[in-house]
Amino acid sequence: MSLEAVTAGLKEKIGEDCGLGSVLKFDFGADGILVLDATQVPNVVSNDDVDAQCTMTISLENFMAMAEGKLDGTAAFMTGKLKIQGDMGIAMKLGPILS
Repeated sequence: MSLEAVTAGLKEKIGEDCGLGSVLKFDFGADGILVLDATQVPNVVSNDDVDAQCTMTISLENFMAMAEGKLDGTAAFMTGKLKIQGDMGIAMKLGPILS
């Protein structure tokens, strides 16, 4: 799946306001960046590399597996498939938003 498809999917999933209240960045390495700015309503989803309170580094493939419920976020973190920098609390709030 492409970065563009993932970006569109996240926009659809979160709607106008996901309630996160923070800026969250997904770093997919060579596949690009996905940023959710939930500090404003409507929330903004973009591929611009901006500063974020929490950055989650994960492969696009593993991100898709998490979004589809095939990979548990905690398991991904514990096995090194997911790395989190910044506010861990923001990352923990993400699970219910994506499910």
